[in-house]
Amino acid sequence: MNKGVPFDLDFVKRISKDYPTPFYVYDEKGIEQAAQTIKHAFSWNKNFKNYFAVKALPNPRILRIVLDQGMGLDCSSLTELLLAGKTKTSGQAIMFSSNDTAAEDYQKARELDAIINLDDITHLDFLEKVAGLPELLCFRYNPGALVQGNTIIGHPEEAKFGMTKDQIIEAVNLARQKGVKRFGLHAMVISNNLDPEVALQIVNVLFMLAKEIYEKLQVKLEFINLGGGIGIPYKPQDKDFDIEAFSGGVKDLLRSTLSYEPAIYMECGRYITGPYGYLVATVQHIKKTYKTYIGLDASMHNLMRPGMYGAYHRITVLGKENATPKKTYDVTGSLCENNDKFAIDRALPEIEIGDIVVIHDAGAHGHAMGFNYNGKLRSAELLLQNDNSVKLIRRAETADDYFATIV
Repeated sequence: MNKGVPFDLDFVKRISKDYPTPFYVYDEKGIEQAAQTIKHAFSWNKNFKNYFAVKALPNPRILRIVLDQGMGLDCSSLTELLLAGKTKTSGQAIMFSSNDTAAEDYQKARELDAIINLDDITHLDFLEKVAGLPELLCFRYNPGALVQGNTIIGHPEEAKFGMTKDQIIEAVNLARQKGVKRFGLHAMVISNNLDPEVALQIVNVLFMLAKEIYEKLQVKLEFINLGGGIGIPYKPQDKDFDIEAFSGGVKDLLRSTLSYEPAIYMECGRYITGPYGYLVATVQHIKKTYKTYIGLDASMHNLMRPGMYGAYHRITVLGKENATPKKTYDVTGSLCENNDKFAIDRALPEIEIGDIVVIHDAGAHGHAMGFNYNGKLRSAELLLQNDNSVKLIRRAETADDYFATIV
């Protein structure tokens, strides 16, 4: 994974004349390399496909990059399906995985001929009523206490997602009676996992269920979607997820459990774009009370993860990359909430007003989780292209945007 920053202080000074901070920068080359890495790791499976989780970075220009690398799109809402449509994507290049799903969402998914991944057994009748049943259906499995979740996604038995094993088997049988001919299986029970062995425990549970479905119903699954949840090394001491070891373990489990080889699908988003997105901000105030606070022109509305669940993001002060971290700071924004902090008690080089800071690993669930509390406006998104030129791929919001929906 990329540990540094693919641009320097002069770069930011140059582009900030046109695009004032705060803004996001995405590294096209890094995203492409991550896409190639996962594709190569699973090349042993003839029809392997990663469906990029649109929720991680829902920008059509980014989606075009991953599509060009042979990926599909994992959508979870009507608007994300519309985004897929804007990239001219349809059919089995779209996986629609949602919960508590509205009729119009299913109708759009059917219009696009997307693979529909049902979250609840009662949705089988609902889908049939509001949009009709497709030839191919997928079902989301919740293994309950068989596996452990984590603090981001929760424990499976307490999660609102997916069906029990008995419900899955019943749903496949009922769907077949209703005319469905092709089937897939899916699970997503952990987030930001860095341990391949933990991921393989989930894979094993999926494969064992697939075996049981075949033994009880004589149904061979067309694909098994292992979900996403592969993490990235946010902290300096974190190790990269060993994708080759994981892939090898998947192959061994598959071939020792099933008598046939379905396509292997995944829905990684964070792994593809997370390390290659950077939030760039300017220091506008330094406050000294009981602690020293560095006030940025970015706030939690730009990057929610640290304030939401204490997520760690590395911080670089441009121009001081090699300076010794001499002081301890809380790095904050200007929201009227005390959890509006990007870092707490973080050792950094001595910081001055006007310094440019880069918050790392913000390429997934960063801009996508932005909001307008306190009347804050979402920032611009920029793409650092392979030729080192910069392209604006989403302009910053304006006050006119904020007031546009008021009637």
